Amino acid sequence: MNEHIFNFIQKQTCATICCVDEQGKPYCFNCFFAFSSDLGLLYFKSSAGSYHSALLKKNPFIAGTILPDKLRTLLVQGIQFEGEVLNEHHPLMGQASAHYHKKHPMALAMSGDIWTIQVNHIKMTDSTKGFGKKIAWNRTEQSSLADA
Repeated sequence: MNEHIFNFIQKQTCATICCVDEQGKPYCFNCFFAFSSDLGLLYFKSSAGSYHSALLKKNPFIAGTILPDKLRTLLVQGIQFEGEVLNEHHPLMGQASAHYHKKHPMALAMSGDIWTIQVNHIKMTDSTKGFGKKIAWNRTEQSSLADA
């Protein structure tokens, strides 16, 4: 994964994730997350009874965004990503709880399920590197691409 993308994601704490309901309507939710750049996995915790948990069990394909915890209006930075929620029996789920709670230890006191998103595509906009600068990463290519 591109080091610039990884460093940006590691510094942030909150993501917006969008899933789709049975009628094809989008539904977004915000969550605290942890990220594994080695595996390209994003972890979040959510109540088992939440509406988005039910939607993700039916349709695991998601899109999302990560913005800086502190926005700077003149220097636009952010991540757009696409991925798929892994089912609870997937082999990559083994370290999900440990990885998430390492970044968010206070979350141990709260009930909920840890979810894992296999991130398949990332597009980062980073105006600190030049106006409208884009950096992309694709799981299938396992490398970063510089976009104009």
